[in-house]
Amino acid sequence: MPDPKPARAPLPPRWFIRLAWIAHRRLYGRTGGRLGLWRPKPGGWGAMRLTTIGRRTGRARPVIVGYFEDGPNFVTMAMNGWGDAEPAWWLNLQAHPDATAGTVDGPRQVTGRAAQGDERERLWARSQRGVRDGASCIP
Repeated sequence: MPDPKPARAPLPPRWFIRLAWIAHRRLYGRTGGRLGLWRPKPGGWGAMRLTTIGRRTGRARPVIVGYFEDGPNFVTMAMNGWGDAEPAWWLNLQAHPDATAGTVDGPRQVTGRAAQGDERERLWARSQRGVRDGASCIP
């Protein structure tokens, strides 16, 4: 008899997730960036403002994403709020890998890439454990 699938954590409705994103962006904007970004805590995620270049428009496209650090790299998951489609920022990063990561420590020039092979497996496992010990890497 096959083992039952592990239970997935319940997710809030999509409308709630989108509302939370909107509120987060407004908080960041209205406070001039003083609130809304934070460093990853041990076993947790941080928040950074990733600015990519639009693949069609060529304009700067900022987005706030969760991340953790893996040595000198920033790691984030190319997720679209648990939706099926890839997020626009990830498509932009694939077209134009050079970007800016804004953290509480200030902006940093980064180059985006997808993790491959063993690195991908390791980062994915780490992200699933709550980052205690993903997946796009941004060195």
